[in-house]
Amino acid sequence: MPSTLPDGEPAPADGSLPVSALEGVGERPFGLYVHVPFCAVRCGYCDFNTYTAEELGPASVPGASRATYAAAAVAEVRLIRGVLGERDVRVDTVFLGGGTPTLLPPEDLVSVLASAREELGLAPDVEVTTEANPDSVTPEGLARLREGGFTRVSFGMQSQVRHVLAVLDRTHDPERVPRAVEWAREAGLQVSLDLIYGTPGESVADWETSLRAALDCAPDHVSAYSLIVEDGTALARRVRRGELPMPEEDDLADKYELADQHLRAAGLEWYEVSNWSTGEATRCRHNLLYWTGADWWGVGPGAHSHVGGVRWWNVKHPAAYAERLAAGVSPALAREVLSPEDRRVERVLLELRLRDGLPLDVLDEAGRAAVPDQVAAGLVVAAGDRLVLTDRGRLLADGVVRDLLA
Repeated sequence: MPSTLPDGEPAPADGSLPVSALEGVGERPFGLYVHVPFCAVRCGYCDFNTYTAEELGPASVPGASRATYAAAAVAEVRLIRGVLGERDVRVDTVFLGGGTPTLLPPEDLVSVLASAREELGLAPDVEVTTEANPDSVTPEGLARLREGGFTRVSFGMQSQVRHVLAVLDRTHDPERVPRAVEWAREAGLQVSLDLIYGTPGESVADWETSLRAALDCAPDHVSAYSLIVEDGTALARRVRRGELPMPEEDDLADKYELADQHLRAAGLEWYEVSNWSTGEATRCRHNLLYWTGADWWGVGPGAHSHVGGVRWWNVKHPAAYAERLAAGVSPALAREVLSPEDRRVERVLLELRLRDGLPLDVLDEAGRAAVPDQVAAGLVVAAGDRLVLTDRGRLLADGVVRDLLA
C-alpha cells in the first residue's frame, strides 16, 4: 500500500457502490486484503503506508495502537456485508500484508479471518496468507495461525547477506530465516520467500548467496523484485546525497537472469515476471486476482479496493481510519470509476506479465499492428490466440507494454 494516495472523486460516507459495480459480484473471484500498518523499524527503501510505534504517538489514541487495530478491521469487514447486501459472496483468497501483520498477536489475525468467515463466507479451498518478518514469528504463533485457518506465510527474507540487509535497514538475523521456514512447515503452512536484488553494494556473488540460501529452505514460492528507489524514502535521500549509487539496469538484468536460472534449476517455474512457484497449486492466487482484474476489498488504513470497475482507497492514518468506523462511516476517502478503456489498458499492463499471456483481442488496432515487430525482436510469441513474453521479453516487459499501448 503506497503511502501517497491518488486523487479521485469523494467516496460515499456509507461506502455504497454503483449498481453497475455490484452486477456479477459473487460470480467473479473475490479476495480480501487486510493492511496491517505496523512495523518495528521503518526500512529505508519502503514507501508503504506503515508506522512505527514512535511515529504513531501515544498508544492510547484509538486505532493507532496494535491493541485496538483488529477491532477496527473487523468493523470494516462488517461494513462490507452491509454494502454487498444479500449477495452471495464467498471469499476465495485472504491476504494480510503491511507492515508486519505478525507483530499483532495470532489471535488478532485469526479474529479478522473469523469475521470474514462469519460475514461473507470463505470458499472451501480458500487461500489465506500472511506476510511476516523472520524475527516476528514463533513456532506457537504459526501453529495458531494454521489452526485458525491460515494456509500460507510469506517471509520477507530480502537477502542472506548482512551488509545488504544493513543498506536496506532490515534488522532480522539472516540465520533466522531457515528456522522460521521450518516452524512454518511444522505448522502445515505453505511457504513463500520474498527477495530483493539490486541493492547498492550487492555483488553478483552476494545475490547468488541469497538465492542459494533461499532454495536451501525448499520454499513453495519465491518472489524476486528489483530494488526501486522510491521518492521520499530514506534510501532515496542517501542516493541523492551521493552516499549510495542508483541501481544499474544492466546489473538488475544480470541478477534477474541469475534468479531465473537458479529457481528453474530447483524446480520453480515463473508464472508472473517476478514470481516463481513449484506448481500451479502453489501460485499466489490472491495476487492473481490483482493481475487478472478480479474483485477485491482492501481493509485497513490506505488500503485499495476494486469491485466491478470501481476502485477506491481508504484514509491513510490508523487513527482516522478507526475514528470513521467507530462513527459508522466508511473509511473510504476517494474513488474512481474505470472506463472500458481504462480497464483494457490495465489488462495489457498486467496480464502480459503472466505466463499464460494476454489474449490478442484485448489489443486495439494499433497494438495488434505492433505485434509483428515485437515477435521479430524476440520479445513475444503468439501462442494460439494469446501473446506471451519470451525470456528476453520478461527483461523488457515494460517496454513491450508501452509499444503495445502506443
